[in-house]
Amino acid sequence: MPHGKAAGEPCAQLLPDMRCGVFGQPQRPGFCGGLRPSAEMCGESREAALVWLTRLEHATAPAPVP
Repeated sequence: MPHGKAAGEPCAQLLPDMRCGVFGQPQRPGFCGGLRPSAEMCGESREAALVWLTRLEHATAPAPVP
């Protein structure tokens, strides 16, 4: 995804079984390789993890171009 993705939009590399299709591959984005999950990030469920990731996406989104 050369231009990134919108918050809440699934990654284009996400497989139907929710695994990363480029895990361990050279084309895997640096951000993904640098993201280290924690208990706080993962929460108690998939839904909790998605809420955390959505907040992270919004917090790190580039400012809109005027």
